[in-house]
Amino acid sequence: MQKIHPASGAPEPPTERREFIKQGCAACLGLAAVVAPAAIGARVFLDPLSRSNGTEAFVKVTTIDSLPEDGTPVQFPVLADKRDAWTKFTQVPVGAVFLQRRKAGSPLALSVVCPHAGCFVDYLEDQEAFLCPCHNSFFAKDGALKDEQSPSPRPLDSLEVQVRNKTEVWVRFQDFQLGITEKKPVT
Repeated sequence: MQKIHPASGAPEPPTERREFIKQGCAACLGLAAVVAPAAIGARVFLDPLSRSNGTEAFVKVTTIDSLPEDGTPVQFPVLADKRDAWTKFTQVPVGAVFLQRRKAGSPLALSVVCPHAGCFVDYLEDQEAFLCPCHNSFFAKDGALKDEQSPSPRPLDSLEVQVRNKTEVWVRFQDFQLGITEKKPVT
């Protein structure tokens, strides 16, 4: 049996339905009041994780004067500012490079990492060659493969170099994928 509203004469909706709608609206508003700030807070908290944590494009490594004039490769550490999710670290070791002076143009920069399996190469002055001690890959002084039977699929990875202020040697330090013939940067 329907109730009739005394003032309007229209039938009143059942109270159960009205209460259900009121409680449903209250639940939706309450959920929105909790979820929206939580989602915004989570986004703000996780924002640093979405930012790049790599090094800057070019890093100052040394000066021209520290490179031997005869072109002998010298290994230098690469120090750069690095950022993890929430902390910035200044001038931490991120890798190393071999630098050698050339008669013309910028110095040559070679990665110290063997492209085969990621071992660190050594420069042997008496042989004027780089050797990977893990699998005996030999590389010429300019980084080229010395032996076609080498386990390394490609030459040593060269890095881009800039000379700034006539004496500072800056290197674009990056890592490359291992075990493939193509030189592809690790992203």
